[in-house]
Amino acid sequence: MKLNLVWEDCQNKIKVTDSEINIITQAIEEALSYEDFEYDTEINLMFTDNDGIREINNEQRNIDRATDVLSFPMLEQEEDGGIVIYDEDFIDGRVLLGDIVISLERAEEQANEYGHSFSREIGFLAVHSVLHLLGYDHELGEAEEKEMFSKQEEILKNIGLTR
Repeated sequence: MKLNLVWEDCQNKIKVTDSEINIITQAIEEALSYEDFEYDTEINLMFTDNDGIREINNEQRNIDRATDVLSFPMLEQEEDGGIVIYDEDFIDGRVLLGDIVISLERAEEQANEYGHSFSREIGFLAVHSVLHLLGYDHELGEAEEKEMFSKQEEILKNIGLTR
């Protein structure tokens, strides 16, 4: 599996460094590997601030508040979780898994609030979002939430991003 991460920085409050891109790339690749996702993959990633993510959240989900991360899956989601991949989902030999939007401003706030590194927080948000792109939804119930959060912690532990 090869990952093509296409990213754009749409904010000017926190400088995005190569180190952060590497952490996010590593987190995404580990999440895909952990889930045995075998296809070459493309994910679009946008960095924004709290105002930007609030606007997107309001436009796309009719929720008028800032959040930390948004996930927009491109593949068909199964009712019981997971995804379905069709031949037409491949573009240039890669599956376009979806779009991720991260508020770096909120990530920094949460890192401070939870007492861990900014690197750990952006890694967590990347893993969390990829699991959503793969069909996981912690809002479906307590069992789904427990499963998703357990996977997140294991994936982060595998790449050394512990609390």
